[in-house]
Amino acid sequence: MLGGMLNYIWLGLVLLAVVIGGCNDHLPEVTAKSFEMAEYAVVKTALPLVGIMALWLGIMRVAERAGLVSLLARAMRPLMRWLFPEVPPDHPAMGSMLMNIAASVLGLGNAATPLGLRAMKDLETLNRSPGTATNAMCTYLAINTSSVQLIPATAIAVLAANGSANPTAIVGTSIMATTCAAVAAVTTAKFLQRLPVFRLPSPALHADGRTGSAATQPSTLSPVVKESAGIKPLRWWGVVVLAGFLLFFGWLFFRFAFQPGAGPVGAPAPATRGRFISVVDALSRLSIPFLLSVIPLYAALRCVKVYEEFVEGAKEGFDVAIRIIPYLVAILVAIGMFRAAGGIDWLSGVLGPVMRALSFPPDLLPMVLMRPLSGTGTLGMFAELVKQHGADSLISRIGGTIYGSTETTFYVLAVYFGSVAVKKTRYAVLAGLTADLVGVVASIIICRAVFR
Repeated sequence: MLGGMLNYIWLGLVLLAVVIGGCNDHLPEVTAKSFEMAEYAVVKTALPLVGIMALWLGIMRVAERAGLVSLLARAMRPLMRWLFPEVPPDHPAMGSMLMNIAASVLGLGNAATPLGLRAMKDLETLNRSPGTATNAMCTYLAINTSSVQLIPATAIAVLAANGSANPTAIVGTSIMATTCAAVAAVTTAKFLQRLPVFRLPSPALHADGRTGSAATQPSTLSPVVKESAGIKPLRWWGVVVLAGFLLFFGWLFFRFAFQPGAGPVGAPAPATRGRFISVVDALSRLSIPFLLSVIPLYAALRCVKVYEEFVEGAKEGFDVAIRIIPYLVAILVAIGMFRAAGGIDWLSGVLGPVMRALSFPPDLLPMVLMRPLSGTGTLGMFAELVKQHGADSLISRIGGTIYGSTETTFYVLAVYFGSVAVKKTRYAVLAGLTADLVGVVASIIICRAVFR
């Protein structure tokens, strides 16, 4: 029963939207928002994702064929085998998940989502119960929703735009809070998967003794992309070319991170921004150009047909983006209706007295309730909070830390599970919401200790 928790949450959001909207005379707004969010899900979310998906899945295919993904997976094998014992060490899913996590840590949202969807597709090839989330999927999405990142760039931008004297002050608190959230996410996932109520169903036994449904047999699984059959070791001149290119990026990194005036127009010099911020900012700015150039270069030097492989990988982007449209429409419409009906205000009113009794800042409650539902809605609430209390106030810094250490859990689960047609999410929702809760609590405790 609990395996389909997202079903009950979705139904609850829709029914509460209608009931609350009827009581508040907001039914016209609820109706209008349902159509608006349906259009938004397709036109503003899914369709723009097609091109981004095609780009990054093409690059991912090139990296796989050149052997880079398996090399990355081998380097992180001890940690990944502990996190995902059900996934074979050399399976492409290991590399896909690592690349997604690395992109998230650096704040590369445009790259992180396509790589994450590719990771889900790779994990689905190991799924013996199609339509039901595996332990590896739930653990992976728990990590994903814990929002591990070095720099909460969006929150910093809001603080800076409102005149903060030190907008990057929340970097350290965000790293500590998101670390707590990640540890809680993994711990919760590992604990819940052992409970009988979340146990995976036993695969059906076929007449020939095979287990699993027909859809999970090797003959019908999507082929796993492996290294190119014609891959060759790097020649000496290839090593020289690759080393020269890497030295070029090393020079760019030094220039952006340590030389004043090398950053964007109007950006303060590294000395005033803090060395750590400058280094991470340089990494973020160079990561995309680095990946888009070094991966194809390395593959070409190993005799991989980079253009052909890129095109083959890009084709997957269109299929995945189209496949997630129904799931996007479902979750975004329900969330939009609930917001338009005044559901967030209603929850704030109900929970307000309890939060005050727990010494929880009541001004943060609407933002905290919104965070698992909508990123844009949370950003708007955070911006309003900063304007009301001041950019350098304790409340604003707590809000910025919360924004940087939590995630839009329901959106992430709908998109990622939708990409592989998983409807029974088991304990993924609980693990994701636990990560959000721990991120919020840790943000408040850490910020009160640091900024008092």
